[in-house]
Formats: sequence, structure tokens, C-alpha cells
Amino acid sequence: MLFRKSEKGPVLTLHNTLSGNDEVFLPLKPPTVLMYSCGPTVYDHVHIGNLRSYVFSDILKRSLKLHGYKVKHTINLTDFGHLTDDADSGEDKMTVALKRLGKPFTLDSMKEVAAIYTESFKSDMETLNILPPTTYAAASEYIVKEIALVRTLVEKGYTYETSDGIYFDIQKFPQYGKLGNIDVQKLKDGARVEVNKEKHHPADFAVWKKSPLGWESPWGTGFPGWHIECTAMVFATLGKQIDIHTGGIDHIHTHHNGEIAQAEAATKKPYVKYWMHNAFITIDATKVSKSLGNGIRLTQLKDRGYHPLVYRYWLLTGHYRSPMNFTFEALDGAKQAWFRLRKHIYEEWKSAKGGVPSESYWKQFTEAISNDLDTPKALAVVWNVVGDKTLTPKDKIATLRKMDSVLGLGLSEDPDTVMRSLGVVEVEDLPEEVKLLMGERDSARKAKDWEQADRVRQQINLAGYLVEDTPDGPRVTKA
Repeated sequence: MLFRKSEKGPVLTLHNTLSGNDEVFLPLKPPTVLMYSCGPTVYDHVHIGNLRSYVFSDILKRSLKLHGYKVKHTINLTDFGHLTDDADSGEDKMTVALKRLGKPFTLDSMKEVAAIYTESFKSDMETLNILPPTTYAAASEYIVKEIALVRTLVEKGYTYETSDGIYFDIQKFPQYGKLGNIDVQKLKDGARVEVNKEKHHPADFAVWKKSPLGWESPWGTGFPGWHIECTAMVFATLGKQIDIHTGGIDHIHTHHNGEIAQAEAATKKPYVKYWMHNAFITIDATKVSKSLGNGIRLTQLKDRGYHPLVYRYWLLTGHYRSPMNFTFEALDGAKQAWFRLRKHIYEEWKSAKGGVPSESYWKQFTEAISNDLDTPKALAVVWNVVGDKTLTPKDKIATLRKMDSVLGLGLSEDPDTVMRSLGVVEVEDLPEEVKLLMGERDSARKAKDWEQADRVRQQINLAGYLVEDTPDGPRVTKA
């Protein structure tokens, strides 16, 4: 373990995909950290697998703040230019959304659709207690910057033109594939018959795609390539060199190597100091995919009676670089643990004023979180605090609240205030028709007829009430 200590406490170490090692974090221009996270393509609602990336980057950001850094953070919103195979063939995903929703093929319609799914994504982020970025950058708002970056690459001789676009020639950038140690020659030797025979190399990627739908440019109407969007938005919102770039492991091979190549070809400077990637989750041991139809949404978890922070808790039980397999049994375990934690705080809250965090436990916690964001170990420390009978209630609560500034599990909220703001209603005070529906839902849940239980929940919602299942029974609130 590369973890080291200093007089001021633990040193933050992070796993850098570029080197393949854990490295002591040293920002380019302290105390500010420049951080970019690959955001969603806003052509559909995100699923719970997508959301792991943003819980991971949120823990990272909170940990950086813990170490005294100011974080300038951008999350992009791809609202055009991301093709269906993540490379350079297939339809633009936003065009797919226009077809699905029966919208005309216009930029205005594309913007309208993007707005729907952007708001959905931001709502999920807020519900999961994820700190908002400094900037949400929509690709369509940076067209001028993206065209300028393409022009730079063209003028420097890194591109060539084909009938369908402008392509980056990776053979003119010998470092291509350094992220993840991609063997470029093996890519060429193992390539199948190319879809685009005009490409010089199978790994060459489009920096501009010609299309009847798009923007005017020196190379005709079209839109910037997916990789260009991100690099141009990094340059525009953070600068030519940044500290940290995050994303899922699926971005390493194509997207992030493309970003590195075009950025460093344009500037002749190192682009990103620390590349960090989270592993996937599977659902019942199957890859999560919209095309497979198993992309569970956060709202669906809520409809089944799971508080969104239960899902956040479950994610933190695994290390961000470890694959996790989602099952409802696993989520039930996280639900029980999260409610136990909340209940413990609620029971001891009234005598918890004026407490002082335990230095010993805080040291253990910060050592765990500073060791490449070891959230499983950090949670273990949390439970050690809960079970420690030598701590006074007020010191225990003060310790847990301080830890929650990093974990973001909602443990710092005053339970009484939360209950009042939620408008909790006792079951006996409900209207008769809602009481009957509550009974029907309870019967369906006992029979494990989840579809019927969800339907009855929706009827309760339409009557103006929300239901949250707790270890002590259903909690009903006014909608």
C-alpha cells in the first residue's frame, strides 16, 4: 500500500489508470483542483449502472475537499455526436431519441429532447445527494470551441478527409493507446473488415462527421466527433491541462485515448495528470444495458420502497474499482443497514448537542478514505463508532456527522426537521380510501407480487400521498 502519513494527517493516494499505480495526489496548481467527469448522453433516462460513476466522482470530490482543496468540476452533457457503437458508425444517439419520440429531425427538436433527459439526470443526481459540479457543459453550447479545435488539428496535419468526415490519424501520434496500454498494432492486425474502408487505420476516429443535420463548418454541415466535444469543453471550462479526469472503464479504450491524442496533438502538453475509472455493476450477473432492457432507474427503486440513499449506501459497500453485482437481496441488506444508522442517530439526537468528534475514529476514517477512496473500510469505521459504548451520545453523533461530510448518506440532517418537512401522516389519520389502498399494497407485498404493489403505490400517489417502507413499517407523507 502506497499510503503515507504526514504531520497534518494522511496523504491522499489515488489509483491512476495512466500509470497503473496508486500515486500520492499532487495537484498542478494547489489549492485548486481541476476535475472533469464524463457525463451522460442525454437521449434517455440514466439507469442505476450509469449513476455509479457520479457517486464515485462525488466521493472523490468530497475527499479532495476534506484535504483542503477547492474543486473546480465540470460534468459534460452530450446532446449530439455520440454514435450508437461508441466509435464512428451507427446512428447518432440523439437521432435515435428523435425517432423513438416521434420528433422531427431538427436541431430544435434535439434540444427539446436533450432538455427532458438533462433534467431527469440532474434530478437523480440531487436525489442521490451528489454535489453539483461547478459547470454542467452541454456539447451544443460549445460548437464554436469544438470547430476551432478541429481546425487546429487539421492545420497541424493530424487529420485527413473522407467522404463522411474528418478523421484523426493515430499513426501521426505515436503515444496513442498509452492509457490502458493499448497495442495499436494488434488493433490493426486483429481488425475485421472495416465498415469505413477510407480510414487509414481501424482506430482512427472522427473529429468531424458530415451530416445533413448539424452545424456549418469549413468541412460541410455536420457535428463534432464525440471525443472532440469533451476535449473542447475541458479546454473551455477548465483549461488546457487538468488534474483529474473520471469516467467508467468502458471509456478507457476508445473515448479517453481519443481525448488524449487530440488534446496533446493540439497543445503539445500533457492533458490529464490523473485518470480515474470506476468498474461496472451487473444486475443478477448480467451487464446493465438499455439495449438489454435491464436498465433499472432510480425512480423504480423508489417505487419499490427504497430510499435513493440506500442505493448510494450499497455502492459504498464496494470499492469503486471493484465490479459489483446488484440484486434486490443485496439492496435489502443495504436498506436495513442504512435505516439502522438513521434510527440510531434519531434515537440519540436529542442528547447529542455540543458533541466533539472522536479523534481516534476520525483518524481511522480519514486513513481509509485517503487510501484510494476505500469506502468499505470507511463504512466499517462508521459501524465501529455506532457500536462503541464508551463514546457519549453527543460525541458519537458529532463523529458520524463529520464522517458523513464525505459519505453523503444524509446522516447530518436533523431527524425531527426532516420528518416535519416530509409531512409524515399516521396511518390512522389517512382518508378511508387511502387506508384501503395501504391494505391492498401490504397484501401484495406479503405475496411478493411486486407489480401489483407498484400499481397500488401509484394509486396512493395519485391520491396525494407517498409511501416509504421502513423497518418499522410503511411511512406515509403528503405529496
